[in-house]
Amino acid sequence: MEKRLNRSDLMFSLAFLFLLIIAIGAFFYGVKVGTDRTEAKHASANAPEVSATAEPSAYQQQDLVSFYHTVFLSYREFQNDWFAAQNKWLSDPAADRSASMKELAKTAKRKYEAIKGVYVAPISPELKNAQTDYLKSLKLFEESFSALASTANESSAQSVLDKVSRNSFYKEGLNHSLNAQKEYYASMLKWAASVNMDVKGDYTSPEVLSIGKWSHLPLIVKIKVASDFMSEQAALTDYLPHDLAAKIDQFISSGQANKRKIKSFNAVAELLTSTEAVGSGYFNEVKTRFYEDEQLPQLPFFSPGK
Repeated sequence: MEKRLNRSDLMFSLAFLFLLIIAIGAFFYGVKVGTDRTEAKHASANAPEVSATAEPSAYQQQDLVSFYHTVFLSYREFQNDWFAAQNKWLSDPAADRSASMKELAKTAKRKYEAIKGVYVAPISPELKNAQTDYLKSLKLFEESFSALASTANESSAQSVLDKVSRNSFYKEGLNHSLNAQKEYYASMLKWAASVNMDVKGDYTSPEVLSIGKWSHLPLIVKIKVASDFMSEQAALTDYLPHDLAAKIDQFISSGQANKRKIKSFNAVAELLTSTEAVGSGYFNEVKTRFYEDEQLPQLPFFSPGK
């Protein structure tokens, strides 16, 4: 006759089964956790490294603005002093050109030191190149004025200016100055391409640009084309590429190009620059008339009253 299990034996058996189930469950759970951790570790090891901080973008508007205030304006102040000196020499025969040249050399050196201390991120190479060219220009102008100062009072003002324009240091400095300007405006085009997919950041001016094609270009591209043209002319001017671009648009819209049977941007630009028809600040005089909806970086020289 079978022996019946008493109550304590039954409870013990049930407890044993319960603990066995828990142990098996814990075992399989541990296996799953270990597998997941191993897979995660391998995935992490094979994943490409992600920088803790995002890489800064090139040609941001804040970079263009910073360059304007710390590099462009500093150089422009030296250039304006040079223009003022020329005007004084030509209007006042008694002007002390020797002392003026020595002061210009000192100014060039001061501006060189100021611009040299400005950090321009290499992620924007055109801006970096512009800074380098402005520095080279100032150094060469300093050497030119220093070398010519001692004889600056020995002849007429025009003779001195002619001598300056023939000086090898001056000519090389002039080329670097115009190339720096060209690089700065190229940077603005890069910025425009980053905010507007319809703008080509690598636009290259053709040898001859028809008026029809010029008229359909975005303003920022027109300004870049004007900058390229001015660089080729090898002449310092008080007006800037956007002033020239605006004057060309005004000339075309007035019907003058058609009346004179001029077919290309190049011919219009040569006519306007050779007749000194472009003035500093002209762009802002006609900005609301021609360019109300055009997108430009928010730089002071693109705004009236700046």
